[in-house]
Amino acid sequence: MEELSNIHIVSGAGFALAFIFGVVGNKTQYCTMGAISDWVNFQNRGRFAAWVFAMALAIIGVQLLELFDLVAVNESRYRVPSFAWLGYVLGGLLFGIGMTLSGGCGQRTLVRMGNGSLKSLFVFLVMGISAYMTLRGLLGVLRVDYIEPFTVDLSDKGIADQGLHQMINYWVSGSASTGLAAAAGVLIAALMLFWALRQPGFIGNSNNVLAGSTIGLCVVGGWLATGWLGLDDFDPVPIESFSFIAPSGNTLMYLMTYTGATISFGVVMVAGIVFGSFVYGLLTRSLRLEAFSQSGDMVAHFVGAALMGFGGILALGCTIGQGVSGISTLALGSFVATASILFGSAVTLRAQYHRFSDMAWITAFGKGLVDIVLMRRDD
Repeated sequence: MEELSNIHIVSGAGFALAFIFGVVGNKTQYCTMGAISDWVNFQNRGRFAAWVFAMALAIIGVQLLELFDLVAVNESRYRVPSFAWLGYVLGGLLFGIGMTLSGGCGQRTLVRMGNGSLKSLFVFLVMGISAYMTLRGLLGVLRVDYIEPFTVDLSDKGIADQGLHQMINYWVSGSASTGLAAAAGVLIAALMLFWALRQPGFIGNSNNVLAGSTIGLCVVGGWLATGWLGLDDFDPVPIESFSFIAPSGNTLMYLMTYTGATISFGVVMVAGIVFGSFVYGLLTRSLRLEAFSQSGDMVAHFVGAALMGFGGILALGCTIGQGVSGISTLALGSFVATASILFGSAVTLRAQYHRFSDMAWITAFGKGLVDIVLMRRDD
């Protein structure tokens, strides 16, 4: 029997984790865009607390992995000293707008696709193509020529990477030790847990608890799979965890160039979530074909999916890729990107509310922006 290569071992672990993610995602119907909508439109913070709970678990897990030298998280793309602030902000805003127009983030798109949604299949295809065009195609020109020139090299200022302990070291001119990183992680995770556990809509809802726990633990598992299980000086794999935008584009390319392509953690992660959702839907007889009923809905999903692909690459991730995996590394850029995603989505949600009055999109976005800035609700 031929011995499995390192990438196949890592991919097997990634598929298993993603399969669990897909099953739980379908069972709980969890959606980060829906979590933002619940808070913005109905002042219900239950699902949002599940997201924050996932962040806290992931931070704790990553701190433990670093404390015991199991995973070199500082070698991940999130901790690089290149601080692409314009990409984080602009990409995050565009992704937040896009996921709201298309009715869900990358993770939710894959789960729905596995459960039979042709609308989500459409979003996946457009999002994946847009993402790959931004990585290696025509849209990459915009990224390279107009976004990347604004990147700040933190190493020029004596900052080793984007980790918050490095930021603290720079501000106070102290020592950026592992202990400082652990202390920062414990404090942030503790505050997140304290807030999440105080929300009645979270702790009293088993689906929210299950979704938040699964997402957080799967992200930790992803780091462990690529950074520890995949550790091999002769056959290295990139150290990463769950993210859905670039992997969606890479999955499409893998399917189209299979005979000359190599499997990756991201590709099997996409496949695992879709398959996990499909199996759950099959076993519970909840599989349902879903298609567009109006052309306007299809246009909104097309624009939203394109913005998700483009914005997600600029921001280096999505609500899970930056919002949980990135934040688990305590990288400054991940907090900036996640805040931008939140803001973009919240403003778009309020704009959609104003659109019910047949208001023009530009005017609706203006009123939505005012609503969010002033924290105003007139409904």
